[in-house]
Amino acid sequence: MTNPTPSTPSADANKQAVLKDIHMKWTKFSEEDLAGLKGREDLVTQIVSKYGQDKAIVVREVDTLLKGRQIF
Repeated sequence: MTNPTPSTPSADANKQAVLKDIHMKWTKFSEEDLAGLKGREDLVTQIVSKYGQDKAIVVREVDTLLKGRQIF
């Protein structure tokens, strides 16, 4: 028996995994906040706003967490 579909996760599964990782690191995000994210820059802006961290530090942390994955 063969599996005709590739073994890569679907886009939706990938998005859910990324959102879970974001919520685990930055717990001040509600489900609504996560659902409303528009991309990497939006995430950076919201983290800076919620946590008061320096943008350069947040950019590095976000890039490390995402590891090239997209939020949407």
